[in-house]
Amino acid sequence: MQLLDSWQDKPLDEIFYYVRELVQDPEYPTVKRWRAAGGKVLGHFQVYFPEEIAHAAGMLPVKVRGAPVEGRQADSRFGSYLCSIIKSSLELALSHRLELDMFVSHPICDAARNLAAVWGRNLPYPAQILYLPQNANSAYSARYLCGEYSRVMQDIQAITGVTVTDAALRNSIKVFNRNRCLLREVYEIKRTTPWLLSVDEAYVLVSLGGMITREEHNELLAAVIPQIRARSAKKQDKIRVVFDGGFCEQPPLDLLRVIAQSCYVVDDDLLIGLRWILQDVETEGDPLFNLADAYLNASSYSPVQHDLRKPKEKMLVQRLRNANAEAAIITAAKMCEPGLDEQVAYSKELDELNIPYFISEFEEKMTSFDHMQMQLETFVENVLFE
Repeated sequence: MQLLDSWQDKPLDEIFYYVRELVQDPEYPTVKRWRAAGGKVLGHFQVYFPEEIAHAAGMLPVKVRGAPVEGRQADSRFGSYLCSIIKSSLELALSHRLELDMFVSHPICDAARNLAAVWGRNLPYPAQILYLPQNANSAYSARYLCGEYSRVMQDIQAITGVTVTDAALRNSIKVFNRNRCLLREVYEIKRTTPWLLSVDEAYVLVSLGGMITREEHNELLAAVIPQIRARSAKKQDKIRVVFDGGFCEQPPLDLLRVIAQSCYVVDDDLLIGLRWILQDVETEGDPLFNLADAYLNASSYSPVQHDLRKPKEKMLVQRLRNANAEAAIITAAKMCEPGLDEQVAYSKELDELNIPYFISEFEEKMTSFDHMQMQLETFVENVLFE
């Protein structure tokens, strides 16, 4: 079904405005439209979830990524010193802004480890934990993960009353492979001609996929990518940077706009879970195993996945070099232990390689950016004129 209002005949700037308004709306109107038509919704917390499984069962997979909402109910369910996204995500559910039929979380950090239990005690639908492999380098990790996917799939089948067949999974994988291909094109534009697509514009295009069907997302991306390439924008005197630190809690869109005023963000880890798998997933053979294998062996990196083949600081440097970036913006959400820990490793590695970097913190509820803007402009001037 169509979850978006008609956009096909609108100019590109109006499409971006419409998508931006949807992404920033904490009421999730597209999800409400899906539920009003009788559809089931699976919400999944950061960072990664194999959405193909929910899609194959006829559910709408929704990325639960928090929101800058006032904590009227959720704050009393958690301690004080936790990241904002944990509380705001539960607030969305308790306030009925985001209504689900199933919730899935992951033990990516100490705070998220207990999220499904808290969710399950306070809401009337199943809250499940997907245990991604702690040892991604084990020879048995793909088979173990395949078993985890199968376990969660059984709960999905019980909720939907739909038996997920291999044929349905393969079809879903094809739909998501198309989506991955289109998102790679979006990021290729960012890398090669970043003056045609700002970081905040690319962000809303990616984020939209977490709240509509992938078929509809594919249709929109396929339509706007040629229009983006045809833009007449001129290259400006900005430095090329990689933004790192948006793997879980998301920075405010206005913060990304501030960065875009003085930098071309040519790559980033914003909503990396929606772009976690870097290539097409195989459709031949066991589809669940193929998804598990792709998660482990054809994937990006983040501070919450522990894989000896992907040392985070080396992966960041590789991202910088692949994007021909001149500097890095290393951020972390306030109270985010994995993100703040990685800042130490990142800064040490970049110091050794003499790569300029800018360190900062953010919170999804931030509304003032003047101080950071001044610091960032000073940093950019130092890079440009040193």
